[in-house]
Amino acid sequence: MIIGLTGGIGSGKTTVSDKFLKLGIHIVDADIVAREVVEPGTSALNQIAQHFGSDILTKSGELNRTNLREVVFANPDEKAWLNALLHPLIRQEMFSQLHQASTPYSLLVAPLLIENKLDKLVDRVLVIDVSKSTQIQRTCQRDGSSIEIVENIISSQVDRQERLAAADDVIDNDNVSIASLDEQINKLHQHYLSLAKPS
Repeated sequence: MIIGLTGGIGSGKTTVSDKFLKLGIHIVDADIVAREVVEPGTSALNQIAQHFGSDILTKSGELNRTNLREVVFANPDEKAWLNALLHPLIRQEMFSQLHQASTPYSLLVAPLLIENKLDKLVDRVLVIDVSKSTQIQRTCQRDGSSIEIVENIISSQVDRQERLAAADDVIDNDNVSIASLDEQINKLHQHYLSLAKPS
């Protein structure tokens, strides 16, 4: 059984998935896979450098994500080009890793689960829900990004209502205590284990 875990930027997806990992659950993180497919020496990184120019690379030859993000968020055509290159590679690698899972269920952590129609490929959708103001505050603190950039990212993702409408399960992570978050996760873990049992 595959649970698709999603939430807007700054909602706490990593915090939540780390807790499931501690419970012994197999995690596949789309962001990590997205980094793996553009590591130095990969054909995807070579194509990106040819398309956008060498400014898109760091001195050590890695992808400069900040520069790339600024280019693609300012230009829908460039964003479409990049997505057409990377999304099939990322999807293929994610599902390859999910099929290697030996745990009763596994988590696919994907910020764009709904946007990229990955919700159709999982058994349940788990949404980490926070308010927009919390998203902005956390992301600016974490990444040092400007409010404008964070708002652009938020507006490029499905809105909160649409995300909640797609959810089978919801974790409230808006200014809740660690104890409350743990309690919500443990309840869901037991629920998923019972669902994953062969009937």
